[in-house]
Amino acid sequence: MDFGVVLQTNPPAARTVQLSQLAEAHGFSHVWTFDSHLLWQEPYVVHSAILAATRRVTVGPFVTNPATRDWTVTASTFATLNEMYGNRTICGIGRGDSAVRVTNGRPTTLKALRESIHVIRELGNSRAVEYNGATLQFPWSRGS
Repeated sequence: MDFGVVLQTNPPAARTVQLSQLAEAHGFSHVWTFDSHLLWQEPYVVHSAILAATRRVTVGPFVTNPATRDWTVTASTFATLNEMYGNRTICGIGRGDSAVRVTNGRPTTLKALRESIHVIRELGNSRAVEYNGATLQFPWSRGS
């Protein structure tokens, strides 16, 4: 059975990295962080530091959303982190609540969520995908 820990990316980021190292040392398999860009620090920057400071834990947002982050940028982030740190990321994704409500926005539709998951999964795994009428693929990505 896998166990994970959810951490807020409150300053200082070094403390989040330290807590992630402790989680790994105590047998946790996953480190999750929130992704609300106005409430906490940027999670993907912190994820990179966590991945560099650990060896086994899988790291990801709990949860990101397709409303505040372009789907192709999210896919590129995961593909890059996986190339750098050995396929140790996971993408928790939802419609967007705290990240969009603080800007008086609304969560995305379930349809948009489904479409974003498809685009992120395909691009993140080095496969071509249709997005906004174009066929896209990362030429540098070799997949997991």
